Amino acid sequence: MPESSYTSDEMMTIAAARLVRNGAVLFVGIGLPSAAANLALRTHAPDTVLIYESGCIGSKPDVLPLSIGDGELAETADAVVPVVEMFAYWLQGGKIDLGFLGAAQIDKFANINTTVVGSYTKPKVRLPGAGGAPEIAASCGEVLITLRQNARAFVETLDFVTSAGHVTGGRSREDLRFPGKGPTAVITDLGILTPDPVTRELTLTSVHPGVSVEQVVTATGWALKVASAVTITAPPTAQELSVLRDLQERTTKAHAGQV
Repeated sequence: MPESSYTSDEMMTIAAARLVRNGAVLFVGIGLPSAAANLALRTHAPDTVLIYESGCIGSKPDVLPLSIGDGELAETADAVVPVVEMFAYWLQGGKIDLGFLGAAQIDKFANINTTVVGSYTKPKVRLPGAGGAPEIAASCGEVLITLRQNARAFVETLDFVTSAGHVTGGRSREDLRFPGKGPTAVITDLGILTPDPVTRELTLTSVHPGVSVEQVVTATGWALKVASAVTITAPPTAQELSVLRDLQERTTKAHAGQV
């Protein structure tokens, strides 16, 4: 694919990566969050410290990991600590600036579901589960969430609340005494949503190139709030696309046993 064109997933990954501050201590989820975090590490944020919940601190994987137990994470880490230490000392101790999570479902207050679709006792789909996401969502300084946007994923009511975002809105998160700020942006394949500063309801603030506000509203399972001035996300640069595609190509070959 020429660098002048790009997919919606590439735009989403690049837009998410741009929100990673250089030097941040970053708790990374597997999948889309890992791709965005590793892209940031290789472009504008080389001093970012990637942390995975298996206890790996300062991982610099050459390819994207299949899971938190991927040996690549430990082999390239600055240190590996017990999982209990990772959560009790590093995360709950307030030493992690940013959490990067994915989701299967999300609601208007950025609460997420990664547990089940449908009834908990008789689910239509049983998802991977919580893992460390509830504690990451509660305790990181702030949280970024990335997922593809459609009405099945962006729902009025979650089938199961796995991890708390802004709970029921307003000051409800503060009332529960969660130490972190919670989600500060949701990055999708269509645009970027940020919480209203007062109500904490997700609000469309940016659409990706070629995407209309109407498309995003239609792909949302609730009456989406739209900012008075919606910006257009800057398109990917040639460097961003080149680095991302090189990373994904190496990953595909490695997981297929070709390297």
